[in-house]
Amino acid sequence: MFERIFTAGDPRVADYRGVSDPELLRSRNLFVAEGRVVVRRLLEDGRWTVRSVLVSDRARQDLEPALAAIAGSVPIFVCESTDFVGITGHQMHRGCLALVERPPALPLNELLRQSCLVLVLEGVANADNVGGVFRNAAAFGADAVILSPSCCSPLYRKAIRTSMGASLRVPFLHLADEWPSSLMQLRTAGFTMAALVVRPIGESWETLETFASRPRPVKLALVIGAEGSGITPAVDAAADHRITIPMEPEVDSLNLAVAAGIALERLTRDTRGRGILAARTSGERR
Repeated sequence: MFERIFTAGDPRVADYRGVSDPELLRSRNLFVAEGRVVVRRLLEDGRWTVRSVLVSDRARQDLEPALAAIAGSVPIFVCESTDFVGITGHQMHRGCLALVERPPALPLNELLRQSCLVLVLEGVANADNVGGVFRNAAAFGADAVILSPSCCSPLYRKAIRTSMGASLRVPFLHLADEWPSSLMQLRTAGFTMAALVVRPIGESWETLETFASRPRPVKLALVIGAEGSGITPAVDAAADHRITIPMEPEVDSLNLAVAAGIALERLTRDTRGRGILAARTSGERR
């Protein structure tokens, strides 16, 4: 059921060498999931093709039910927690890794056809920020995330970890080229594009509260740029609305994942959690 690894040089775990190199993993058509919470969610999801799992004894015990479900079809390697450095080249404190095959990219028009609320990220290279945005997307019911070519991959292990596995659940498309001309497909698909801006110029902007006080467009794309630089002029020109979050004058900006969470909460407030509220109200009546 489990295969015991006694030495770092064991050829059975050769694929775990270089897991910190995203380009090496991409060349193998793989990504790595790290941590017990993330790996458990990955295994329970059932949509992913798992190549193998590497766990410490303690992680194996903690993940026993999820691992039992794949035992026999997926190699599960068990080693001492101290051996992770020798195998991977890095200390993996969580004692749990899974190598997973990258899924084929969903065509943009198909992704848009299935969505009503999407996030568009431009130039967000920080893995923590990408992971934070995906966590917010899952929390507030966004249908998908579209990333420009210069964004960090949502399947980078730090992005997956920061997202608490949300980047494995929220559909996304990491565009390879044709940016920002590919955004015109959003308009063709009927999306209204609202750009979240830090320093609005001129009069063509409004506050988040003002924008959210009107009926939300049937199809909405919330566009967010990198911290500091924000969205590029070309993307700004493509936006239908420019919205900003008012803040104290001595603070020049918010972390972009925080700003995304604030905007999503306000934009989905009238449609989110109705089932929870209904159940709570029903319980109170009883």
